[in-house]
Amino acid sequence: MAPVHDPLSGASQRLVHDIRSLRAPVYVGVAGTTAGYVDLEHSLGVHLPAVLAVVVAATVIVLFLMTGSVVLPIKAVLMNVLSLSAVFGILVLIFQDGNLQGLLGYHSEGALDATQPILLFAIGFGLATDYGVFLLSRIKEARDAGASDSDAVAIGLERTGRIVTAAALLFAVAIVAFATSEIVFLKEELGIGTALAVLIDASVIRALLVPSLMELLGKWNWWAPAPLRKLHARIGLREGGGSAAALGRGAPQT
Repeated sequence: MAPVHDPLSGASQRLVHDIRSLRAPVYVGVAGTTAGYVDLEHSLGVHLPAVLAVVVAATVIVLFLMTGSVVLPIKAVLMNVLSLSAVFGILVLIFQDGNLQGLLGYHSEGALDATQPILLFAIGFGLATDYGVFLLSRIKEARDAGASDSDAVAIGLERTGRIVTAAALLFAVAIVAFATSEIVFLKEELGIGTALAVLIDASVIRALLVPSLMELLGKWNWWAPAPLRKLHARIGLREGGGSAAALGRGAPQT
């Protein structure tokens, strides 16, 4: 038998689950595109949490070693998640719901390819973290040089704004060429998805949300428990091989 609905639609996936839940004296198997998609989703659901935990943990650790703060790494992860959530929402609106089919020249299958959001997460999260390091390193450099928390944010944004914007635009222009592909996952993932991730992160996140939030938090941006401050003083990442900056200057003590 074959489903009457699209292979990746919710109705077809429910049909696979319903058939597999039937109790029969003989083995009842389900094959085809829908069954393969359901199995792939299950496999990804089992293994994905561990992968995400490794990516987030590595990002938090590296940013802590660079900044000496536990607030800034967590904020960076949250901003990356916010940016990618917006991108996934737009991709669902365009490719899953079938909007802009005539303009972009594709036929919607009623769902996103299960592997594409994961690849987009890896690319988008990595690029967003890269742009975030540009900004945070310049802010920390200005603060270590004696600037106030407010001035350090302004100086960091001034020093990185042009280069981050230019890099994002150049990358987006190059990658959006994939949107002309006849293969939907190339159009969706490598083309529109990656370009949106870079542009949203460089314009909304790095230029507006991150500086605004850092301005509001002030000295709390650099907060860390005393044991972690001591750990950063010993093993923290330092520019030019110098000693670690005094994290406690102007930061709340614990």
